This record gives sequence, structure tokens and C-alpha cells, in this order.
Amino acid sequence: MQKANLRFISRKKRHQRVRNKISGTPGRPRLNVFRSSRHIYAQLIDDHSGNTLVAASSLEPTLRAEIPYGGNKEAAKIVGALLARRAVDKGIKEVVFDRGGYLYHGRVRELAEGARENGLIF
Repeated sequence: MQKANLRFISRKKRHQRVRNKISGTPGRPRLNVFRSSRHIYAQLIDDHSGNTLVAASSLEPTLRAEIPYGGNKEAAKIVGALLARRAVDKGIKEVVFDRGGYLYHGRVRELAEGARENGLIF
């Protein structure tokens, strides 16, 4: 197997282990993170109904003017802040953090800190 494929499979296994333990509710949705090499995506998910309540990513046109490259820590912090502002506007203050099988380091950590600084509790 190729190294990249092995890394993907390992991440999916880690993510599944975490998902067996945590679940988002309407009162406390799950903050899911996905990162690619060029962008970062985050969404708040209610697992009981299977709906995405709020989403933000570095691909959004409003952020593209602000951040030239979406695959760095600065972009992740801005995406986390945007997600938190949108969540607070919808009345969501508490979330369960799902790091998506990634290490809590670098871009994932910056996204979480950006969300915390703008009003989300987890």
C-alpha cells in the first residue's frame, strides 16, 4: 500500500474510534473538523437528526479575500472564529469537539482556539 493511502486509513480508524464515543445533540452539537492540504472545513452537526447546523471553510468567498492561502494556521483560526460567530448567532454556545482523527496540533488546534475565543464552549 502507498504511504498516503495508509495514512488516510489510519486517520479514518482513529476517527471512527472517537465517533463511537461522542455524539452531537441539538443542545450540544458536534464540531467536526476536516483538513486538506490546501483548506480547512468545520461544521456543527446534530447527529440525532443528521443535520448540519452551521458550517464554515477557508473556501468561502468572504474569507478568500482575507486569507490568500487556506492551508495554514492563520486561516484555521479565522475559520474557527467565523464558525463560532455563526453558532452564537443561532443560539449555540456549547459543542462537543470532534478532531476528525487528526492530532490536536497545528491547524486543528488553531481552529479550536479561534472558536473558543469567539464564544464556543467545549
